[in-house]
Formats: sequence, C-alpha cells, structure tokens
Amino acid sequence: MSAPGLSLYRFASQALKPAARWLLDRRAREGKEDPARLHERMGQAQIARPAGRLTWIHAASVGESQMALTVAEALLSQHDDAHVLITSGTLTSANLIARRGLDRLIHQFPPVDAPDWVNAFLDHWTPDLAVFTESELWPNLILAASARGVPLALMNARMNRKSLEGWARWPSSAKALLGAFDWIGAADQRTAEGLSGLIGRPVELAGNLKLECGLPAPDPDALKAAQDAIGERPVFVAASTHDGEEALIAQAHAEILKVRPDALMILAPRHPERADDVAAVLNEHGLPQARRSQGETPDGRPVWLADTLGEMALWYGVCPVAVIAGSFKPGIGGHNPIEASRAGALVITGPHVDSFSDVYGVYDAHEARLVAETAADIARDVLDCWQGDRLTSDKALAALDALPNGALPLTLSHLNRLLDQGRP
Repeated sequence: MSAPGLSLYRFASQALKPAARWLLDRRAREGKEDPARLHERMGQAQIARPAGRLTWIHAASVGESQMALTVAEALLSQHDDAHVLITSGTLTSANLIARRGLDRLIHQFPPVDAPDWVNAFLDHWTPDLAVFTESELWPNLILAASARGVPLALMNARMNRKSLEGWARWPSSAKALLGAFDWIGAADQRTAEGLSGLIGRPVELAGNLKLECGLPAPDPDALKAAQDAIGERPVFVAASTHDGEEALIAQAHAEILKVRPDALMILAPRHPERADDVAAVLNEHGLPQARRSQGETPDGRPVWLADTLGEMALWYGVCPVAVIAGSFKPGIGGHNPIEASRAGALVITGPHVDSFSDVYGVYDAHEARLVAETAADIARDVLDCWQGDRLTSDKALAALDALPNGALPLTLSHLNRLLDQGRP
C-alpha cells in the first residue's frame, strides 16, 4: 500500500475500529444487522473452511447478490470439488442467498474494512480466488488478498462519470488499488475506458452481466394462487421501491382508483424489512393493504404489500404492467427492467436510471418503456398500458433481442482461468 492516500486510509480504518464496533451494535439494535452474526463483521467465522478450492465472491446488496448467485451456480456446476463463499452486506441479500439453498455455497457478512478484521477473515477462509463486483471496492480487503497471492477479479465493473472523476483525483491510489486486479471485466464502454486510463492497461469490455442473470422461475402453485387471488382485477406491480418513493406511488394509485375503483397495486419494496414503514405511508394515503408475509390476500383491498423475499418473478408473472422503482429519486440509479419484460410486463420507470443507462438506451431506441416523473404521470401511464395505448409487448421483445449478450460465458472463462492458476 505505497500510495499515500491508501496508507492514510489503512491507518484511519485501523484507528476507527472502536467507532466501527459501536456503529455495528447500533445497527443491530435498529434491525439493520443480525446480532447473532456480528462476529462475521469482525472477520470471525464460526463455520469451518471446507476442504478443496474456494472461490470468494463479494457483493454489495440484492442486485449484486443475484448476479453472484448466478455465477456461483455456474462455477459449482463446473467444479464438483469446489465451494463458493459469497459475502454481502445487507440482511435482505443474506436471506436471498440462503433461500437459494445451493450445495457447497456459504454466505458470510463481510468484515468491516479494518486491517485486523480483514486479516482474520483471510486467515480463516484462505480463498483460491477473490471476485469483487461492480464498484464494491474495499482497499484493505483487496490489497491484503493481493499481498497473499490470491488471484483477483473485478466482474461487471461499473462506474459512473462522477466516480471515475473521483478516482482520477487520486491517481496513485487508483492505480495501486485497481491495478491489483488480475482481470477486470467492464459492464460498459465508459467504465472500460475510464478504468483503462486509471491503471494504464487495457480493460476488457465484457458486457453487463446483470442482463444475463435471470430470476428463479416462480413456483407454479404459487403463480396460480396469486392469479386466483387477483382474479379479474386490473393490476400492476410497483417493483423494488425505496424510501421516499412509496409516497409518490401511493399518490399515483389513489389517482388510478378514481378511474378504476377495482384496481390492485402489488407493492414490492426493495428491502422487505421496511414493510412497517411502507404500510404507514400507504395508510397515510388511505390505502389499506394485505400483507403477503402474513399470508394475507387482497380480498378487495387496493394494495397487496409484497413484503417477502425471492418472489419478484412471481409478481412479474401475474402483472401486465411493472413500475420499476429506484428511478423516481436521484442517487439510486434505477433497477433492471429485463425480468419484467421477459415475463411480458410493460415497463414504466422514473427518469433516474443512470446505473442501467445502457439498457434503457436500447429500450428508448425501441420505444419500449414509458418515463414518468409525477404521480399523475404514473397514474396516466398505468391506465394507458392497461388499455393497450402507447406501449406494447412487441416493442419490449424487440428491445430484448437488441441487447448484447455473452457477458456470462466470458466472465466464467476468466474466473476459471484464474481459479486454475490458483495461489502460488
């Protein structure tokens, strides 16, 4: 860690360990950490490392964890003697991974990026390959693994212009950190060119891996039960909503109900543990709801609160219209619309989709989505989609056909190469 900025980071992260421990305890009290697993945040595992080769994939939250699961499943199918460890930083992502139930797959919460805790983590797991995702870059974790000779990959690397400009202000740190990776697969051209300039060597444009990471198919019995519960009511799903978006969408649904009193909104918050807060917002707008987590069905109520994990494919399967959230306020970047389109749902988003600008660029070229900014916009667009006006499924299918593919096999070929290379 020769770059001055990284040396300062290392010193500060070690010095702030007591503050980090206090913050972990507070987050556990607030329900944002699992109190029984706080030791994992300090690099202390209570699961034995399995024998044989171990690939470690580090993901941030739900979207990256879904991608990590797809890659893990492929690696495990190709290597009968191997295991995969996925680290992710949220309770929602941990539950998502646990629900998949893959043999030879282990989940842990990642250690806070303090040197002592990082070293404890690496001492225990001794990975044969370390794979980071997108822009989830923790200097101590990366450089400590590199110092131990662990091959490093950064898959689906994605950085917006602001992030690239930020790294450019610390050129020696950027080169030391990003240059530690043995392979970087960029999700888009901007990231490939930006990272190449930072590290002084070509970065491969692998394509957006998330475009090829599908959701598990819904259970047929659950699909039929949901269809029966909805009946003939007009329905749409508000998918992956975040704090600050539910009020806007609730207002939109109130407007829809003035035109279609029998309309049903399925609201699926990005983080189901926020369900009580979401319900409070809905109640403020006079929208009683059924709670999926409690086994309730709508029974005439205007909202079905989908406060469960791993059922997004189910909701896309029963809804002809999907309002893809994460896009109605700046700073989130939007969410992937592809699974909704594959299920036949027409897509409505907000204007803030920077994280998927490449995908939505293709959608817009094929007029395959509607962009709404206000509650009135959302209400109008949902009603138009139900009536078959302005947006049709054939446009979405044309957009899907036009999207690039091949990122998954290319990524797997590089990960297998690095895994075979192994530690010295």
